[in-house]
Amino acid sequence: MIDRAPLERWYAYTRSHDVAELQAMLADDCVFRSPVVHTPQAGKAVTFAYLSAAFVVLGGEGFRYTREFTSDRGAVLEFETEIDGIAINGVDIIEWNDAGLIADFKVMVRPLKAINLLHQMMGAQLAQMKR
Repeated sequence: MIDRAPLERWYAYTRSHDVAELQAMLADDCVFRSPVVHTPQAGKAVTFAYLSAAFVVLGGEGFRYTREFTSDRGAVLEFETEIDGIAINGVDIIEWNDAGLIADFKVMVRPLKAINLLHQMMGAQLAQMKR
Protein backbone atom coordinates (compact mmCIF):
# COMPACT_ATOMS: atom_id res chain seq x y z
CA MET A 1 0.00 0.00 0.00
CA ILE A 2 1.23 3.48 -0.92
CA ASP A 3 1.95 5.87 1.95
CA ARG A 4 0.09 9.04 0.92
CA ALA A 5 1.36 11.11 3.86
CA PRO A 6 4.16 12.87 1.92
CA LEU A 7 1.78 13.64 -0.95
CA GLU A 8 -0.94 14.93 1.37
CA ARG A 9 1.69 17.08 3.08
CA TRP A 10 2.59 18.56 -0.33
CA TYR A 11 -1.08 19.25 -1.11
CA ALA A 12 -1.47 20.96 2.27
CA TYR A 13 1.50 23.19 1.47
CA THR A 14 0.02 24.14 -1.92
CA ARG A 15 -3.09 25.37 -0.11
CA SER A 16 -1.33 27.15 2.76
CA HIS A 17 1.89 28.40 1.10
CA ASP A 18 3.49 28.06 4.54
CA VAL A 19 7.20 28.56 3.82
CA ALA A 20 8.23 26.95 7.10
CA GLU A 21 6.36 23.81 6.06
CA LEU A 22 8.04 23.86 2.65
CA GLN A 23 11.45 24.10 4.34
CA ALA A 24 10.56 21.16 6.59
CA MET A 25 9.49 18.98 3.61
CA LEU A 26 12.79 19.26 1.73
CA ALA A 27 15.68 16.85 2.19
CA ASP A 28 19.04 18.57 2.69
CA ASP A 29 20.35 16.99 -0.51
CA CYS A 30 17.24 17.49 -2.64
CA VAL A 31 17.51 18.39 -6.31
CA PHE A 32 15.31 20.73 -8.34
CA ARG A 33 14.98 20.21 -12.10
CA SER A 34 13.62 23.24 -13.91
CA PRO A 35 11.93 23.26 -17.31
CA VAL A 36 14.27 26.09 -18.41
CA VAL A 37 17.54 25.61 -16.51
CA HIS A 38 19.89 23.14 -18.20
CA THR A 39 21.53 21.66 -15.10
CA PRO A 40 19.89 20.16 -12.02
CA GLN A 41 19.90 22.56 -9.07
CA ALA A 42 21.20 20.68 -6.03
CA GLY A 43 20.54 21.48 -2.40
CA LYS A 44 17.78 22.47 -0.04
CA ALA A 45 18.34 26.22 -0.30
CA VAL A 46 18.14 26.40 -4.09
CA THR A 47 15.18 23.98 -4.25
CA PHE A 48 13.39 26.09 -1.63
CA ALA A 49 14.07 29.26 -3.66
CA TYR A 50 12.72 27.77 -6.88
CA LEU A 51 9.62 26.25 -5.29
CA SER A 52 8.86 29.42 -3.32
CA ALA A 53 9.17 31.53 -6.47
CA ALA A 54 7.06 29.06 -8.45
CA PHE A 55 4.18 29.38 -6.03
CA VAL A 56 4.29 33.16 -6.21
CA VAL A 57 4.26 32.98 -10.02
CA LEU A 58 1.98 29.97 -10.58
CA GLY A 59 0.12 29.38 -7.34
CA GLY A 60 -2.65 31.90 -7.81
CA GLU A 61 -6.37 31.36 -7.72
CA GLY A 62 -6.51 29.48 -11.04
CA PHE A 63 -3.81 26.92 -10.19
CA ARG A 64 -5.14 23.40 -9.78
CA TYR A 65 -3.86 19.87 -9.92
CA THR A 66 -5.98 17.88 -12.36
CA ARG A 67 -4.50 14.37 -12.16
CA GLU A 68 -2.08 12.36 -10.09
CA PHE A 69 -0.10 9.21 -10.69
CA THR A 70 1.52 7.76 -7.59
CA SER A 71 4.09 5.16 -6.68
CA ASP A 72 5.53 4.03 -3.37
CA ARG A 73 8.21 6.79 -3.46
CA GLY A 74 6.75 9.55 -5.55
CA ALA A 75 4.06 11.16 -7.63
CA VAL A 76 3.45 12.82 -10.96
CA LEU A 77 0.97 15.65 -10.52
CA GLU A 78 -0.51 17.30 -13.60
CA PHE A 79 -1.45 20.95 -13.18
CA GLU A 80 -3.21 23.72 -15.07
CA THR A 81 -3.38 27.47 -14.69
CA GLU A 82 -3.62 30.59 -16.81
CA ILE A 83 -1.38 33.64 -16.72
CA ASP A 84 -1.80 36.67 -18.99
CA GLY A 85 -4.24 34.75 -21.18
CA ILE A 86 -1.82 31.85 -21.72
CA ALA A 87 -3.11 28.42 -20.72
CA ILE A 88 -0.33 26.59 -18.90
CA ASN A 89 -0.23 22.83 -18.53
CA GLY A 90 2.51 20.96 -16.74
CA VAL A 91 3.57 18.25 -14.37
CA ASP A 92 5.40 18.16 -11.08
CA ILE A 93 7.38 14.95 -10.70
CA ILE A 94 8.19 14.48 -7.02
CA GLU A 95 10.32 11.78 -5.41
CA TRP A 96 10.48 11.24 -1.65
CA ASN A 97 13.32 9.68 0.34
CA ASP A 98 12.91 7.03 3.06
CA ALA A 99 12.07 9.74 5.60
CA GLY A 100 9.21 11.05 3.44
CA LEU A 101 11.11 14.23 2.51
CA ILE A 102 11.30 15.61 -1.03
CA ALA A 103 14.50 14.30 -2.60
CA ASP A 104 13.89 15.26 -6.23
CA PHE A 105 11.46 17.72 -7.80
CA LYS A 106 11.14 18.07 -11.58
CA VAL A 107 8.81 20.48 -13.37
CA MET A 108 7.80 20.13 -17.00
CA VAL A 109 5.63 22.76 -18.73
CA ARG A 110 3.91 23.24 -22.06
CA PRO A 111 3.36 25.00 -24.47
CA LEU A 112 6.49 26.89 -25.49
CA LYS A 113 4.69 30.22 -25.03
CA ALA A 114 4.08 29.24 -21.39
CA ILE A 115 7.71 28.22 -20.85
CA ASN A 116 8.91 31.56 -22.19
CA LEU A 117 6.49 33.47 -19.96
CA LEU A 118 7.43 31.44 -16.88
CA HIS A 119 11.13 31.88 -17.62
CA GLN A 120 10.71 35.66 -17.50
CA MET A 121 8.43 35.66 -14.46
CA MET A 122 10.51 33.18 -12.46
CA GLY A 123 13.70 35.10 -13.22
CA ALA A 124 12.12 38.30 -11.96
CA GLN A 125 10.72 36.61 -8.84
CA LEU A 126 14.04 34.93 -7.97
CA ALA A 127 15.88 38.24 -8.41
CA GLN A 128 13.37 39.97 -6.12
CA MET A 129 13.79 37.26 -3.49
CA LYS A 130 17.57 37.77 -3.46
CA ARG A 131 17.22 41.43 -2.48
